[in-house]
Amino acid sequence: MNCGGTVRFRLVHLISYVLNSFPIWKEKCSVTAICDQTANELVKLLKSKLISPVALLDSCLERIEAVNPAVNAVVTLDEPGARAAARRAESELLRGEDKGPLHGLPVLIKDTQDTAGMRSTYGSPILADNVPAIDQASVARLRAAGAVIFGKTNTPEWAAGGNTRNPVFGATGNPFDTLRSAAGSSGGSAAALACGMAPLASGSDTGGSLRNPAGFCGIVGFRPSYGLVASEKRAHGWSCLSTDGPMARDVADTALMLSVMASDDARDPLAYTLPGEAVRGTPARWAVPPRVELRKLRLAFTEDFGFAPTEQLIRRAFRARVSRIAPLFAEAAEAAPDCSGADETFAVLRASLFLTQHGKNYRERPEMIGPNVRANVEEGLSYSLEDFSRAAANQTRIYRAYQGFFASHDVLVSPTITLSPRPWAELYPAEIDGVPTKSYFHWLALAYAVTLAGHPALSLPLGVDENGLPFGLQIVGPRGGDALVLGVAEALEDAFAGDAELRRPQPDLARLAALPPLSQTPGFMAWD
Repeated sequence: MNCGGTVRFRLVHLISYVLNSFPIWKEKCSVTAICDQTANELVKLLKSKLISPVALLDSCLERIEAVNPAVNAVVTLDEPGARAAARRAESELLRGEDKGPLHGLPVLIKDTQDTAGMRSTYGSPILADNVPAIDQASVARLRAAGAVIFGKTNTPEWAAGGNTRNPVFGATGNPFDTLRSAAGSSGGSAAALACGMAPLASGSDTGGSLRNPAGFCGIVGFRPSYGLVASEKRAHGWSCLSTDGPMARDVADTALMLSVMASDDARDPLAYTLPGEAVRGTPARWAVPPRVELRKLRLAFTEDFGFAPTEQLIRRAFRARVSRIAPLFAEAAEAAPDCSGADETFAVLRASLFLTQHGKNYRERPEMIGPNVRANVEEGLSYSLEDFSRAAANQTRIYRAYQGFFASHDVLVSPTITLSPRPWAELYPAEIDGVPTKSYFHWLALAYAVTLAGHPALSLPLGVDENGLPFGLQIVGPRGGDALVLGVAEALEDAFAGDAELRRPQPDLARLAALPPLSQTPGFMAWD
């Protein structure tokens, strides 16, 4: 029997109880709570038996209780199931058992991802009471690695749109200004991470759904190369538009989560393993970002990829950051791949995906789908096979343009998102700097410029913009350059860790805890 480990666990429980019993702890929770530690540090503490999985879960649940009403990021909790899993992990750790790299670590899951025995609504009234019998594969991999899956994070209906708001759970507020958008569709995960409700959270990305919320909320969101995080859920198995991915508060934690999520899966046509080489499912390949010498790399930077409607405020913020970043590299030049026709190409391919997924509901129960899904289906119905053929061909051309581009550049950076956070009461930005947008997703163009090529991309928080709201830097790598992107991101993160202007911003948790529930705000539950 490991008596010393048991005593340490009990001591942690006692300290946690004492701290949580006094009001002063609640005022200082942003610097004293266990849940604010990095995932990597927590894993070390758990495996060293210096903290208990139960105490760590308690810390996350207490943060959710204190802050979540103000932002509505976590929409479902399975406290009994999570406590049972945490107690089981505690017993295993005391016995010296190792169940994986996330053993005993609490993890939140986006509500468009199936979790066994836990409500999974996709933000849709059609699935308001849906409780899946099994985990989807990416969630199963997290659970198999020892993660304690304890809750679900908010999303727009069927992940359609860059504003996290739905008729099942309402809106999610930005932790830095709760009446502004947390973006989407992984807005709940991003807001929860920014507030310290969990050390890791899952997301997914089609037109920036990992990167955009990360940019708005000041955390890290990584869109991996297509097929790296295998999925059996994509309706169009050979399409590279959609992928699951990791979200965290720093780059090392993001890499840790990716190391678990990456895997081969025969059900995913884009997931493959080369003969004799374990490309996926090898934690050592992804768990730690490689050491990257920025001074040996050729940097390219772009404000708009030549077509994205980027507001002037964001352009100014980006130029200021490029002036700080460029001297760290061997050379830096303003350049971007040729993305001509990207707007139409993405629109057609996205609409075809929605037509496959939601055409039946559109025909049989249109009152049960919201404006974004309806708009995509109707757009899909308006296109011809010739339109699809042209879009598929142009996507291929853009992909090849990326290959030529990265022959003379090592890494590309841009703003993550075209504008500073707008109010969540706005369905989507109808204009940017007075110029009308083309569609409800046109403002996501900086993200889908990369989606179309299928290259890895990460949003790194670098300070705040002129509005005092988080600014995200999008880092794009070459084909298959996931490790390089993580390495570059960590090098930049380290370079500015002590810089008050460019380090990761953090929300005022005490202010959030004092706010009335977001659910009291007019329009909270509206569709549009």
